[in-house]
This record gives sequence, structure tokens and C-alpha cells, in this order.
Amino acid sequence: MRRPIHPVRPAAWTGGALAVGLGGLYAAGLLLTGGEIDAGTTIGGVEVGGLTRAEAVRKVEAHLAAPAARPLDVRVGDRDAVVDPRRAGLSFDVPRSVDRVARSGADPVAVIGGLFRTGRQVDPVVRVDEDEARGALTALAGSLDRTVRDGAVVFADGKAREVPARTGYALDVDAALAPLRDAFPAEKAGPATVLPSRRTDPKVTAEETRRGMREFARPAMSGPVTLTLGGERVTISPTVVGAHLEMRPDPAGRLVPRLDGKGLLAAPEVARPLSAVTGPAENAVLRLEGERVVVAADAKVGRRVTPGALSGAVLPLLSRSGAEARTGELPAQVTQPAVTRENASRLGLKEEMSSFTVGFERAAYRTKNIGRAVELIDGSVVLPGETWSLNRTVGERTEANGFTEGVIILDGKYTKAAGGGVSTVATTVFNAVFFAGLDPVEYGAHSFYIERYPEGREATVAWGHLDLRFRNDSGHAMAIRAQATDTSVTVTFLGTRKYDEVTAVKGPRTRVQQPAKKVGTGEACVPQTPLEGFDVTVDRVFHRGGREVGREPFHTRYTPRDEVVCRPAEDRPAPSTTPPAPRGR
Repeated sequence: MRRPIHPVRPAAWTGGALAVGLGGLYAAGLLLTGGEIDAGTTIGGVEVGGLTRAEAVRKVEAHLAAPAARPLDVRVGDRDAVVDPRRAGLSFDVPRSVDRVARSGADPVAVIGGLFRTGRQVDPVVRVDEDEARGALTALAGSLDRTVRDGAVVFADGKAREVPARTGYALDVDAALAPLRDAFPAEKAGPATVLPSRRTDPKVTAEETRRGMREFARPAMSGPVTLTLGGERVTISPTVVGAHLEMRPDPAGRLVPRLDGKGLLAAPEVARPLSAVTGPAENAVLRLEGERVVVAADAKVGRRVTPGALSGAVLPLLSRSGAEARTGELPAQVTQPAVTRENASRLGLKEEMSSFTVGFERAAYRTKNIGRAVELIDGSVVLPGETWSLNRTVGERTEANGFTEGVIILDGKYTKAAGGGVSTVATTVFNAVFFAGLDPVEYGAHSFYIERYPEGREATVAWGHLDLRFRNDSGHAMAIRAQATDTSVTVTFLGTRKYDEVTAVKGPRTRVQQPAKKVGTGEACVPQTPLEGFDVTVDRVFHRGGREVGREPFHTRYTPRDEVVCRPAEDRPAPSTTPPAPRGR
């Protein structure tokens, strides 16, 4: 029996044909594309179509190795540098770049779609290690950052020189990360990448420095300036002026000249000629002629040039041209002497009030120190009611002030220090005060008695600790005359006597105390003979009209003067207490 033959349905035929067709396309896609990447695909210009992922990675890495290592040209402000991209954490992420163009598996849709797609052109993925990038940029800032510099005008060796203004730049590390990443990889002949920076403009511009040079600096150094004072001409060269001249900016950034008047005044080229016409006022020199005071030499007016007056006189001349235009007057402060030939008698300087002399053994240090103190004291004038100070008048006993090392009393012993012997002058002044009947404001005796001084009528001084001061309560001006030889010092007070006579009455020694014996060491040790300690009172007795009108006691306590024997230095612990102030001998 024959089976009936059924015709094929169109739908069934179509489905079979489609299945056969898709299969063919899939097979053709696999055959034509061959790999996991569509034909015509490039990564950073490298053809990777038809390659597997691994093949593409190897090929791209090989082609991008050179660009990845190429230095990056960068600029900060107007300064250029190069950056090693590897040190800056910049590199290509090739596997990730390949993943962007590769198919995910053998999906039929993706394979068949590849027959109809054109290739892709993509840039490689850039990897940035931000920590390394920041480190590289920070190092770059250290070499490329530039501090702002104001324009300036400087003077040296009699010439003016312009210092150019400079703009400051500071790399902005945070803002520079993106431009640095975008610049990678570097082009072979591309321009430098400008990295963002903070700019600081100078306050004093180049234009301002040119103006300062033109209007002031060059004229200032064009020649000397000449000043006149008291008939003396002082010519100052550009070299000396320039050493003390500068131009500083004002708040608006304009250069303004400034002259160091103090430094210029001390310059030898200026100080030497000015010394002939300046100096302190000098009182008339007084001397005794019989019992009367007469003027032996006229007073001198004092002149003093201040730093401000000097700079004020020089500065206006510096911008002028020509010798005549660069000449001017130098103002000075004028001080009048207190005692002149005309007013000496009117001030009451008419007779000797007192005079006292102290002798001493000849010694080079005594001659020098006593002579220097006498030089500073002689001619002192004390007006009515004023207080005179030995320390203020003589000054600190230093080498710079004209004194040398000598013997003093320290901690109850003779030792060596600067100014030894000045207390001889103090004792002489004290006795002049005593017998003039003036008011002793501050005084102090030596710690132990020294035989050449009158008991209870002597004084010592120590800089910063003990002074000799008296007040002129005579009602008239008085002058101090001081003279010294190699073996004596004499101090005379001239003025108007308060009393007809002042005498001294010394009482007996009381509370006598015997000395001890000590051993001294070191170069400063000075041998001393023993002497007892004691109390003594001296009365100052005032006489007027032939009778006693007052009496004033002066009480002094002397400690024993221990015997001191000097021996070579031995190892001894240093004293832990602060020594008392030294007192001159």
C-alpha cells in the first residue's frame, strides 16, 4: 500500500533554511574574524583586528613601550622642565585597553555582528598613581617654583646698579594632576604642557626701578657733595655716600631714597673734618689768683651735628648736577657753655671753697687710672641744687674708656681688676666735699682701713654698685678743678663758701678686732699685711663768724685687714656664693 505524499509547508521550509543560513554566517564570522577583536580595530594606532586578547596585549605593549617612556615637557611660569612619566606614576593599562574592544566569548550574535561592523579606533587607557604623581610634582615645584623679587636699586663702590624685578610662580600640585595626565604620552615634537601655578607680581616693578635709576640713583653717584659748617668744608665722595645710601619701596611700591645719617656721620671721611668744628661746649677755664677766681681761658660754644641733620643736608644735593649745585650748608645744634668770662662772677664762682690732696705710692696703673679719672672730672660745673656723680662723670672703668688693670679690694682682699686706683680720686673728692660743707648724698668707705687715707674720711666707688654723689647746696654755682701727678691727686672746689671754716674732729678707735691669716692662690692674688678692724667717728664742725654753728658726725666701721700670703694655685672648689662688688683702691 503506498503512503500518500504530503507537500512541504512553506513555514517549515523557511525555518530550516534560516537555520542553515545562520549557521553558515556564524561559521563565516568565525572564519573571517578569526579572533576575539573585530577587523580594522586599532588601539592607540596599533592594528589589533582579528587577534586574541593575549595577542593584542602583547602587540600593544610592544608598540606603546617607547611612547610610555618619552619624557614630558612641562612649563611652570616661564621656566621649563621635563618629567619622567614612569617616576610620575603614568603608564598605559594595556589589558584594560584591549578589554574595551574585545568580544566577550563566541556568542553567535557578536560573531555574526562582526561580519557587518567596521573596526574601532580607541585610545589606550592611561593609569595614574596619584601618590607618585603628587611626589613628582612636589619635587618639580622645588626646582621650578620661583619666589617673587621686587625690583631694586643698589649702591656699591660709588656706582648704582639695577636689580630687575621678577614675577613669582608656585606650582599648584593639586590642579596640575589632570594636565599632567592629559599630556601623557608626550608627542615627539609637541609644545610644553603649561602646568597651573599661582602667580605673584612684584610690588616694585621693572618700570619703577628704571625710573629710580634715571631720576635719582645715577645723579646721586655722578659726583661728590660738599657741605660747609663753621668755615670748614666737608666733601663726601660717591663711594662713601653710596655705602650708606639705599632706595626702599613705599607702600605704593615707589622707590624712595634713604640715607643712614648715623653711619655716614661715623665715616672717617666725614668725621675727621667735622671734629675740627664740632664738640661739646667747653666752660671757661678758672684758676686762683691769690684768693680770687679768675678766668684763665675763654669758654667755647658747642656744636653737634645729628645724623638727621646730616642726611637732611645731603639727600637734596644727590639729585642735582654740577659741583656748585651739589654744595650746601650743614646745620648744627649749638650749645652754650655754662661758665663764661662774662658770667663767672655772677654765678658765684669767686673763691676757693675747699681743696684736698691725697698722696699715693708710685705705680704705673695708679698714674694711668688716676690721671684718666682726673681728666674726666676736671672742669665739672655743678649748678645750685644739682647733684654731682663720680660714676656718671668718670664712666665705667674699662679699657675702652682709658683705664687699665690695677689693685682693688674684693671680698676683704686685694685683687686685680680694671680701674684700680680710682678710689684715691674718690677719697680726694670726698674730702673736698667734706671741707666745703656740701651735702654728701651717697658715699661708702673701704671695707678695711688703708693707711694713706684719713680715718673715717675716705670713700670708694664700684661701677653699678656704689657711687660718690654730693648735692651743691651752697646756693651758688661751683666748679671742680682736679690735678694729678705720679704720686698725688688734688681736688679743689671753686665757688662761694657756705662757712668761714670747716674742720674735722676724729674720735678714738672703738670695737677693735684683730685680723686673721689667709692663703691666696692664682695670678690675681695680692699679698697684704694685717691690720686691725675698728669703728671710728669723725665730726664735721662748721664755723661762721668765729664760732661753731653746727656739727655733723660721720661714723665708719672697718673690718680687719687679714694677712694674705700668696702661694701657687691649688685644686680647690670654686666658691658657690656670688662675690660682692669690687671696690677700687
